[in-house]
Amino acid sequence: MSNDILNALVIISNYILVPGLAYGSQLALGALGITLVYAVLRFSNFAHGDSMAFGAMFTILGTTWLQSKGISLGPLPTALLALPLGIIAAILLCLIMDKLVYQHYRQQKSTPVMFVIASVGVMFITNGLVRFIIGPGDRAFSDGQRFIIKAREFKRMYGLSEGLSIKMTQGLTFVIAIIAMALLFWFLQRTKTGKSMRAYSDNEDLALLSGINPQRVVFITWVIVGTLIAIAGVLYGLDKSFKPFTYFQLLLPMFAAAIVGGIGNPVGAVLGGFIIAFSEIAVTYAYRKFLIYLLPEQYEPDGLMQLLSTDYKFAVSFMILVAVLIWRPTGLLRGKSI
Repeated sequence: MSNDILNALVIISNYILVPGLAYGSQLALGALGITLVYAVLRFSNFAHGDSMAFGAMFTILGTTWLQSKGISLGPLPTALLALPLGIIAAILLCLIMDKLVYQHYRQQKSTPVMFVIASVGVMFITNGLVRFIIGPGDRAFSDGQRFIIKAREFKRMYGLSEGLSIKMTQGLTFVIAIIAMALLFWFLQRTKTGKSMRAYSDNEDLALLSGINPQRVVFITWVIVGTLIAIAGVLYGLDKSFKPFTYFQLLLPMFAAAIVGGIGNPVGAVLGGFIIAFSEIAVTYAYRKFLIYLLPEQYEPDGLMQLLSTDYKFAVSFMILVAVLIWRPTGLLRGKSI
């Protein structure tokens, strides 16, 4: 294989494959939370993104305190030590909001639209809390070793013009997300509580006749969702940076991921997360340098060879979402109908 082809592969890995795996893992975790709420509690939670910011915020506060005490994890981000604090905060937020808001509508057997409207209110409240406590600006809280593989070292080792670089946060994101998703699927498939949740999701009346406690199912669901959103929020903040409004913007790609895969289907949420992530990155990447390595000199492109500007990244999610809702409303893996 010639060096030109290897260089082209390194470029694709640097700018599409590695970022896509990291971003896809973050979206998959977020979409799993959305799909669990939809499947078990039967409503679309528009406060999901800001709940992620809430959990990430407490992790940042814990990280700052640990750093002030000189406590760290060496090459790993100190935020991993503070992550349990963020998870507890996110779970408490979900449980409190359920007790104060959603439980009332559940008892009244309100329509899903009422739940959606209520979740929008919760979204604004949570967003305001986050901005009030930590401020609206960017907060970078990643520390420790920055890269697993550095481009300069890679070029020196393999003698290529292009160097592969993988950030520590990208590697951690993928590994932690895979572990979290594997544990969730094991819980849902193998444990008695997980099977109760699935039964409650499939047929609420039959589940109640079978002796399943609905309050316990709701409680466990929010605990799992709170855990997932805190992990997703922290991983996204470590990989990029923390800014409250960014998590509100993530709501569209996360919902798109859940719906594309099949909302209510956990496997579909994971699949949809990676589809949306790779679609956003692939469509907005400028392929000029990649094509220069592959095409003869006379055919080298003059422009950026970019289909869409990165400013339209979230528009890609919206277009995919609309297309799926038109041609396959139940999603790729046939989740619940929208």
